[in-house]
Amino acid sequence: MALRKDPPDLLSNSAWNAIAFAVAVLLYLAILPFVIFRLGLAAFGVAGLVTACIAPALVFSNALALSTARELAHRLEPSDRDDARRFFATALMLAIAVGSLIAILLCFVGAPLARFGFHLSGSAADDLGLAFALAGAGWLFQCVSTVFLSLFTARQDYRRVASISIAGTVVATVSMLLLIPHAPRASTYLGCQTLGFATNFLVAFGLSRRAVGEWLARPVLDREAFRALAKLGGWQFVAQGGALFAGQADRYFLGALLQPQFVGAYSVAQRLEEAVYIGVLKVGEILFPFFSSLQNEAEDRKVDLLLRASWILNLLAASALGGLIPVAGPLLYLWTGAEVAAEAQSVLVVLSISGILGSSANVFAYYLLAQGRSHANALISLLTGIFTLATSAIALPHFGWQAAGWSACVGMMAQMVTTVVLLRRTFNLPGLRSRVVHFVLMPLGVGIVTALLLRAQLGHASFDHAPSWWYVVALYALAAAIIFVVAVAVSQFGPYRAVCWRDLRAIVSRFLPLKAA
Repeated sequence: MALRKDPPDLLSNSAWNAIAFAVAVLLYLAILPFVIFRLGLAAFGVAGLVTACIAPALVFSNALALSTARELAHRLEPSDRDDARRFFATALMLAIAVGSLIAILLCFVGAPLARFGFHLSGSAADDLGLAFALAGAGWLFQCVSTVFLSLFTARQDYRRVASISIAGTVVATVSMLLLIPHAPRASTYLGCQTLGFATNFLVAFGLSRRAVGEWLARPVLDREAFRALAKLGGWQFVAQGGALFAGQADRYFLGALLQPQFVGAYSVAQRLEEAVYIGVLKVGEILFPFFSSLQNEAEDRKVDLLLRASWILNLLAASALGGLIPVAGPLLYLWTGAEVAAEAQSVLVVLSISGILGSSANVFAYYLLAQGRSHANALISLLTGIFTLATSAIALPHFGWQAAGWSACVGMMAQMVTTVVLLRRTFNLPGLRSRVVHFVLMPLGVGIVTALLLRAQLGHASFDHAPSWWYVVALYALAAAIIFVVAVAVSQFGPYRAVCWRDLRAIVSRFLPLKAA
């Protein structure tokens, strides 16, 4: 069964998500050295700490967005319009009412807590009040805009989702170029991000009125719709919370134990790894509404699509993230300078490995969410967060800043084990263990081993002079290609080699001018 048998829009949706992400990453990577140069590593670290403090609010907005998209995806027929409008109106009411309360709380409580918890004083502390106010306003724009975006997500209209994302990214980037030189402070950087989120809201509102205006409704709280959203969103709230603290644990501990410049250096490495990791997530994000449409399919069909999608995305994750490992030093040297490269390259290597390990759960998480089993996602995230926080609490005080990233690896290993156990308990099918090993675990393991071997051979370049961009890009492309080829070659050993090869051919034939033979 080849991947081209599936709905024809699936690959196109992935392409639109990838385009939006590529634009965001390219602009972000281009602007970040300018931001660090103008702000300084300490101010950039303060902005990272403020962002980390705002991050818990994403638990609410992300859970609301996912539960709204799922409910609307089940009500796309004209006969369901009134019911869908009730869910939209309730979600919009929650975003405005609860979101405003959270934003106000962040504005008034965030700065005092940050001064106390991260021992901030002087000019950095003087800017905290405005920084939290702007960051809280940006999150509120983001929270409300996700409700409008859910209208397009439910319809798998990722072309419009991509255009909304690109508009906000461009506005944020241009505003940084114009405003940061005149006011080089953490609050300016966060204010520019807020302008991007405000643009996302305005564009999402305008496009939704023009494209699906009859499905919109004014914010009103409907009890039945609220209970349905809360049933899924409650567990998703727990899942998002575990994932959030797992992702921010090192930044919290670094802020509490060390100076802001260490947080800034860690943020540089984390942003690079996150950029590639989120890119893979964006490619696979379209699986959530797709799996939501498979409610009436047979279990064997669901498992087949789940595991094949896992293999494709894990192959992509291993190649894209693994390619960072050999070039970690030259890339950071060229991008941010010798000082940051010397400090952060080992952290980038460890974070890239953790990202590869974490990719094991991505597709399964979309499937569980689409099936309404958010409690399983919550269990995965909670265990990941517990292991991550425990490792950070032990490693960072004893080994210092260089231990940053170890906790992410330990947490993602716990996530991988939990995911495999839940897969075996969810599906009672013969031969499932060998299929999980072949489709889920094999490409990740091969990617990590190959990337580390390439780093041993290629990754110890001398930094007596700055490497050129063509060298770094060529080395990254070469490393990613080698990892990809090795993983595909290994996939040809075993009973599922024909399925892997047919799916690759289907993807190549879809996107290349010449059809794959």
